[in-house]
Amino acid sequence: MFIMGYVMKKFKIVNLILLLVTLILEILPYGAVLYFGNPNGDDWRYTYSYFSMMPFGYANFGPFITALITCVMLILVVIALFKDSKKLNKTIFVLGCMATVASLSPLLYGFRYFNIVSLAISVLLIALAIINIYVIKNFR
Repeated sequence: MFIMGYVMKKFKIVNLILLLVTLILEILPYGAVLYFGNPNGDDWRYTYSYFSMMPFGYANFGPFITALITCVMLILVVIALFKDSKKLNKTIFVLGCMATVASLSPLLYGFRYFNIVSLAISVLLIALAIINIYVIKNFR
């Protein structure tokens, strides 16, 4: 029983670390990509933070929605550190899946709207969802 509680706490700490790294990457001004037309024919490429409203204003909704869901998940993971609840773990898993879909949504505009930071955020969110599947299936 004690070992299972220790392992569960370990997975929750890994969740917290993954979310903090994801949040740091979302705060950096390199994740959301926008292109603006140039009279010379070359497009101007600008990158923004996931929390910036500029991409949201130009109909690139995914990054901002991902950032909001990540903040909610961070609060829930901190609560889950102190309270063992299968419903809470399922909620974190569902939010992780929603955040992953939202983070991949710039691909609908094309690959040039997705960069290495966006990829890293998506991979971290997928890893978080996989860890939560393991936690939900094997504990409690």
